[in-house]
Amino acid sequence: MSLSDILGSIFSFENYGEILALVQNSVWAGAVLGLLGGLVGTFVMKRDLAFAVHGISELSFAGAAFALLVGADVVLGSLAGSVVAALVIALMGGRAREKNSVIGVLMPFGLGLGILCLALYEGRAANKFGLLTGQIVAVDTVQLQLLAVTALAVVLSLAAIWRPLTFASVDPEMAHARGVPVRGLSIAFLLILGVSVALSIHVVGALLMLALLITPAAAALKVTSSPRLVLVLSVVFAVAATVGGILLALGGRLPISPYITTLSFLIYAVSASIGWYRRRRALNGRLQPVPGERQRTTPVAASR
Repeated sequence: MSLSDILGSIFSFENYGEILALVQNSVWAGAVLGLLGGLVGTFVMKRDLAFAVHGISELSFAGAAFALLVGADVVLGSLAGSVVAALVIALMGGRAREKNSVIGVLMPFGLGLGILCLALYEGRAANKFGLLTGQIVAVDTVQLQLLAVTALAVVLSLAAIWRPLTFASVDPEMAHARGVPVRGLSIAFLLILGVSVALSIHVVGALLMLALLITPAAAALKVTSSPRLVLVLSVVFAVAATVGGILLALGGRLPISPYITTLSFLIYAVSASIGWYRRRRALNGRLQPVPGERQRTTPVAASR
């Protein structure tokens, strides 16, 4: 296969306008998921739960695969798996080491259970592959409205616990001493994270969930340390990667996830480069002598 054939399989914009008109609801759904991923991902980075995202996504995949096998609603199966994983992580893991141990146990179990269900499923192969790597689903108006209402409920729940959750994420010991319910907030946030994973699994796929819930927030933290600006940039980066990935995937024969993950990586690479340049410039500014100030000489240097 030549390079032109490879590029032709990745990008092909013939009849792009007609295709775009058919999947406008999917584009709006991607924007909603990008908004949700940017908001939740900020707290995922603050609470160091990147590993938990992967663990929850594996059990969410198992729930979706089981629902596909028995003919139930895939979204409900994915949501059930995510909620179960979030509750297990929250209730069984108190310390970071315990949480990582629980997640390490859940990940292979969820992945193995999901693969077993897909192996027993005798339907279309595209449905199997889509759960792992994502796909463009023809979202109708009812599904889009349900997604928007669910995402709004998640955002409102996150807004209700925003200040105490921020305090508990930055300094959990001090928050506990001040009477903040740190454990209750941890359980609540993990449930919010589980719902966010369940809503996003059909766009990004179970194996590449980190691109939506981790990479945009990590890129924002490379650019600025302002909490508000980090939140805004995280949402902007997540929406740009999700919507941009969907728009690019409409012109190719590949699944949607490679486009989203590539855009997320490029955003992170540019943000990391900007952060490195700012740190290097600030370091050089501190090392340069102040104009008009004499350079001090040590006694050893003066005696020489």
